Amino acid sequence: MSSSPRVSKPKPPSTTPTPAAPAAVTPMGWMHTARFLTTAAQLHHLPALDTPEIAFVGRSNAGKSTCINTLTQQKQLAFASKKPGRTQHINLFALGKQGITDAVLADLPGYGYAAVAKMDKLRWQQVMANYLVSRENLTGIVMMCDPRHGLTDLDDILLEVIRPRVEQGLKFLIILTKADKLTRAEQAKALSIARLQAGGGEVKLFSALKKQGVDDVAKLLWDWTHPVEGAAPAPAEPPEDEPEALDE
Repeated sequence: MSSSPRVSKPKPPSTTPTPAAPAAVTPMGWMHTARFLTTAAQLHHLPALDTPEIAFVGRSNAGKSTCINTLTQQKQLAFASKKPGRTQHINLFALGKQGITDAVLADLPGYGYAAVAKMDKLRWQQVMANYLVSRENLTGIVMMCDPRHGLTDLDDILLEVIRPRVEQGLKFLIILTKADKLTRAEQAKALSIARLQAGGGEVKLFSALKKQGVDDVAKLLWDWTHPVEGAAPAPAEPPEDEPEALDE
C-alpha cells in the first residue's frame, strides 16, 4: 500500500519587526542641532576648521541674534546684548548630530552702533573685514538688513569687501528682517531694491514673529553646506554696475 505524500505545513509569518528606515534629516531639524562651539576676541583665537562655515553679519539692531535663534529654534543660542554693539566676540556654533559637526555658524559682532567708541568701531570693522577676506573654510555670508532703513553706508562698505570672494563663488544672502512690519507692497519694493544691491547674491524676506521665510532660509543654508555631487552650478546673473566705495 502506497503511503500518502507528505504535505508541508506553511510556516507562520515572522514576528521579528523590520527595522524602520532612519528619518530623513530636514533643514529645520538640522538647524535645531546648533550648539555653542567657541568664542574668540581675535581672529588668531579661532580654531582652524575644514567644515563649511556660514557667517552672519549685520548692523546692530538689524535683528541678527533673533534671526539665528529663530532658525535654530532656540531662545538664547545667539546672545542679544542689552547694549547693541557691546558684544565684541566672534561666536561659533556647531551644526550636525551630537559628536558630528558638518557645518559651523559664525555670529559676528553687530557694527555701526553710535554709542560705541570710534576706535572700537574701527578695530572691529577691521577684524570682521579680515575674517571675511581670509577665513579659508568660509562658505557663505548672511547679511541682516532692516528693510525699513535699507542698506547703510557700512553695509555698502562690507559688500565691497566681500565682492571679490562672492565673484569667486562664495555664497551670499541678504535677509530682510522684520518683514511683518511692512505691507505687501513695501515688501515687494524692498525685495526689488535689495536684489539690485546684492551683487548676484540672494535676497529673502524674514519675520521671526510670523515665521516668514524661516523654512526657505534653513533650506538654503542646508544646500550651501551639503552640495549635491554632480549638480550643475546655477547660471550667474548679469553683473550690476559696481557702486562707488563709500567712506565712513
